[in-house]
Amino acid sequence: MKETDREAVATAVQRVAGMLQRPDQLDKVEQYRRREARKKASVEARLKAAIQSQLDGVRTGLSQLHNALNDVGDIQQSLADVSKDWRQSINTIESLRDVKDAVVQHSQLAAAVENLKNIFSVPEIVRETQDLIEQGALLQAHRKLMDLECSRDGLMYEQYRMDSGNTRDMALIHSYFGSTQGLSDELAKQLWMVLQRSLVTVRRDPTLLVSVVRIIEREEKIDRRILDRKKQTGFVPPGRPKNWKEKMFAILERTVTTRIEGTQADTRESDKMWLVRHLEIVRKYVLDDLIVAKNLMVQCFPPHYEIFKNLLNMYHRALSTRMQELAAEDLEANEIVSLLTWVLNTHRSAEMMGNVELAPEVDVSTLEPLLSPHVVSELLDTYMSTLTSNIIAWLRKALETDKKDWVKETEPEADQDGYYQTTLPAIVFQMFEQNLQVAAQISEDLKTKVLVLCLQQMNSFLSRYKEEAQLFKEEHLRNRQHPHCYVQYMIAVINNCQTFKESIVSLKRKYLKNEVEEGMSPSQPSMDGILDAIAQEGCSGLLEEVFLDLEQHLNELMTKKWLLGSNAVDIICVTVEDYFNDFAKIKKPYKKRMTAEAHRRVVVEYLRAVLQKRISFRSPDERKEGAEKMVREAEQLRFLFRKLASGCGEDADGHCDTIVAVAEVIKLTDPSLLYLEVSTLVSKYPDIRDEHIGALLAVRGDASRDMKQTIIESLEQGPTQASPSYVPLFRDIAVPSLNVAKLLK
Repeated sequence: MKETDREAVATAVQRVAGMLQRPDQLDKVEQYRRREARKKASVEARLKAAIQSQLDGVRTGLSQLHNALNDVGDIQQSLADVSKDWRQSINTIESLRDVKDAVVQHSQLAAAVENLKNIFSVPEIVRETQDLIEQGALLQAHRKLMDLECSRDGLMYEQYRMDSGNTRDMALIHSYFGSTQGLSDELAKQLWMVLQRSLVTVRRDPTLLVSVVRIIEREEKIDRRILDRKKQTGFVPPGRPKNWKEKMFAILERTVTTRIEGTQADTRESDKMWLVRHLEIVRKYVLDDLIVAKNLMVQCFPPHYEIFKNLLNMYHRALSTRMQELAAEDLEANEIVSLLTWVLNTHRSAEMMGNVELAPEVDVSTLEPLLSPHVVSELLDTYMSTLTSNIIAWLRKALETDKKDWVKETEPEADQDGYYQTTLPAIVFQMFEQNLQVAAQISEDLKTKVLVLCLQQMNSFLSRYKEEAQLFKEEHLRNRQHPHCYVQYMIAVINNCQTFKESIVSLKRKYLKNEVEEGMSPSQPSMDGILDAIAQEGCSGLLEEVFLDLEQHLNELMTKKWLLGSNAVDIICVTVEDYFNDFAKIKKPYKKRMTAEAHRRVVVEYLRAVLQKRISFRSPDERKEGAEKMVREAEQLRFLFRKLASGCGEDADGHCDTIVAVAEVIKLTDPSLLYLEVSTLVSKYPDIRDEHIGALLAVRGDASRDMKQTIIESLEQGPTQASPSYVPLFRDIAVPSLNVAKLLK
């Protein structure tokens, strides 16, 4: 207390010091004293009021506690009295059982009296309800039905509450209201009929569909109320819960499934395009139905029904089931393609689920696949297996058809540039194109696999094509009169090889997009090699045909008849030119090679005629005459092949120079220069062998044995290396029945 007084005094001193800091403030001391006195009086008054309020509250609280204590005592006494009375009356309760039974009976009678009007009107309400159902007034019929069910359920509940074990009375009530359940079932049938035709009804009479939904909603509310009461009382009326909402969705599910399954109007036996038609009808129906559901049906159902989402899921499940059923059937290759194209592409495209009219409710990225990857893989394997067999059969059939054309009496067709051709390449690659276009509709991966398959089968096909072309040539050589247009069709076969090459390159460029896919296909050089071999065989066969006709005239060369004035070379030139008029129908790459080969072979045959020692010149004049004739004929041949090669860009001069060089050796008049001339010849043509030199010297007829031996031995000491561009001519020339020893003699 003293400490508080000291703090109060110190505070007062500070306040006074603050008030009297200047001399002029002393005049206001009395004013300051009155102000502080007022403040002190005010604080004391508030303090007194607060203390008085606290005291009043304590006094009131004590009074209430005292009263509560008295009340507790009174209650305790009352409870003791009640307990005493209960113990005294416990034996008298048994004597009141009759009263209890009377109360129950009275309650039942009261309920019966209360529902008496409804009970007596049940038959009439049943008839009215039946009439309303037949008239299609479903809402009014349901209202009547609800009244009947309410009366029945009320009576049964009262009976259950009063005497749950009395099954006889419960059965009596149930029997009396027995037609109620029949009416409920009949009304349900009408509702289900409307729901089954809901997509039609919503466009023609949406009010009817709304009425059905309202009835189902009423029943759902009644079901919920009854289930809630069951938790409290355990009583459930007969036929409850009806679960009409659940049944409604089950009906819609069956309707959707039936609609999808019912779209197949044809079978494979009646229409080869049955699956395409079936899938197109399914696509159209599903799209139309979902658009109607999105735009119209959602307005007839409460939002919490999510009717569009549920219908979308139903259609998806039905489609998936139907696609699996179709996939399980024994489908042909084109049917597998149609199914996979529809499942993998059409289903999610703008023509169906991706249609703008279904957005944004339908997001194709969230849709589950209609077929599992395993089923898709099995279908693709089946398709590839079937396609392999089909391609092999198609290629075999195409080749057989082409072979039949080879023996026709009419020439083959020519393309726009005038080159002979058959329809084989067009048929083969049209077939490949069709299959690749179909595969591309399904997936890029399948397209690549089909292309690889086509090229693999093409590789095998070309081997068979080569064999057939060889047989064609051999059969003709056995009987040159047959077939009539052998040359023309062999030209067509050769041209087909070039067409095949170009088509393969075009196909790979069009359908292979990267190096990885390129590496999966058979190598181009492999097929090019087979095609070049076929063309080479064809060209060889045609040249064989030419030289069979030239054989007689080639045999006249370097004979006495030839020296005396044979026109064999003229005939050779005319014959070759005539054949090459037909060979002009060969495409340029092969025509160029063929012209070069014909040029080489004619020169080789000419040289062979020289070296076969058909003639031996007796005098310098004969040698000069023969050599000059050889030079003239070489120029004839040069002119011919220059003319033939003019359209091919081929050098036609080189080979004929060999004949001129040989003629120079024969023409030489000074035998002492013979070694030098022969050396020059050998240096130009390194493939000349000893027997060739011996035969050439024998044709001259003036070389002595020692000279021949010296020349040959000298040439053997210094073999000449051939240049890389040199085309051997003497290598293929044999000198029959003449060896070096004989020539030296």
